[in-house]
Amino acid sequence: MKVDILASGSKGNCIALTSQDQTILIDAGIAKTKIEKRLLDVGVRPDHITGIFITHAHGDHIKGLPLANKYRIPVYATEGEWKGISGVDGELRRTAETRYGKYETIKLGDTWIYPFRTHHDAYEPVGYAIEDDSRERACVLFDTGKYDQEMLDMMEGSIYVLIEANHDPDMVEVSDYPISTQSRILSDLGHMSNQQTAEALQKLIQGRGERIYLTHLSSKNNMPALAEMTVKAALKQRGFIAGTHYHLEVVSE
Repeated sequence: MKVDILASGSKGNCIALTSQDQTILIDAGIAKTKIEKRLLDVGVRPDHITGIFITHAHGDHIKGLPLANKYRIPVYATEGEWKGISGVDGELRRTAETRYGKYETIKLGDTWIYPFRTHHDAYEPVGYAIEDDSRERACVLFDTGKYDQEMLDMMEGSIYVLIEANHDPDMVEVSDYPISTQSRILSDLGHMSNQQTAEALQKLIQGRGERIYLTHLSSKNNMPALAEMTVKAALKQRGFIAGTHYHLEVVSE
């Protein structure tokens, strides 16, 4: 599996995952033309995208959805999130179905996509675990105010872990954001802090050479070096050393 982060942060989010002869996108949160250019930059033709999977319908995750109409790409989102998405041709719309309270697995070619519930102030937000026929697994967890065991269970076994490390709580509390915005960020329906992300990774990482990508960093309330230090310190408590037991990349805007 090949992972290309085309955009990450408050200005837009878009991940390309390539497995053998097909590529899917997780979110399309930057302009269509930028997605096209960045796909070509990493050697992927836009007309070879087989599906776009939306985590939630905030602008920084759906801005580039006109790409779907241009290249006739199916778009997958939960029933709730379709309430916030417009402009996608009807025949391209796919809904992530639930059964017995769990989302149904979606299969595209040699790739299985597993949606799972997250915690954010959106209609019905999800993260995704993705697995190819070689059983190589990736997971994408963007905006969420907290993690829980069900989310960790879905992410378990991932070699590629793309996870939000949005903010440092102390920086949020002294920021120039209104109190209401600070409260939203810090709430269980907001965004995960460096510390929360580090705790989740402590439980998730097994020291098998996992590749961790810290994503969706706030440009005002975080620093890449701080996010990196927090995660490395937490994983060191498990006896894991970066570059030996896992690989870490901080993706900033």
